[in-house]
Amino acid sequence: MLAKQMAEDSPQKTLILDKIAKQTFRASEIVNSLLNFSRTSSTSFGDVNLNKVIQETLSLLEHQLQKTGVQIKSDLDASLPPIHGNTGKLQQVFLNLFLNARDAMSSGGTLEVRTWRDGAGVKVEVADSGHGIAPEHLRRIYDPFFTTKGAHKGTGLGLSVTYGIIQEHGGSIEVTNRLDGGARFRLEFPVSRAAART
Repeated sequence: MLAKQMAEDSPQKTLILDKIAKQTFRASEIVNSLLNFSRTSSTSFGDVNLNKVIQETLSLLEHQLQKTGVQIKSDLDASLPPIHGNTGKLQQVFLNLFLNARDAMSSGGTLEVRTWRDGAGVKVEVADSGHGIAPEHLRRIYDPFFTTKGAHKGTGLGLSVTYGIIQEHGGSIEVTNRLDGGARFRLEFPVSRAAART
């Protein structure tokens, strides 16, 4: 319809329609990612490549992170063995951690994500250069409905859900404040049985 309304020789015709097409496809990709994320069965567990889950989640948030001035530094171990888990639930874990990191860096900063194997486990570190977590809040951050964000900015369920999912996967999560500012979350998951045998 737009193409018909614009003059054939209009120099803006191609430019504007090209922008619309690109943004429409981008929106479509985001919607498809969200649909795939929501369709995952809660009981469907299998071998999961954590690096792939992290990369897909970062890709989903890339535009938001860039918009708020957050740079991504990732160091993902290419030889990381798979873990036994549910891709959708694990994506929710990283989505929560990355969004919290973004919110902690309102003036921009660096989000660091690292993976490595440690014996019979796989470790993931998510660190930000934000304001960190007040010492008195460190013990409460996984409590349902506990949030330090202002009104209408958080439900206080993100880290509670994250903790529950990690427990369901036989893993663990711990948080510390970095000496140079910001928070560091360290996650550990057992490698899948097949990978443990190699």
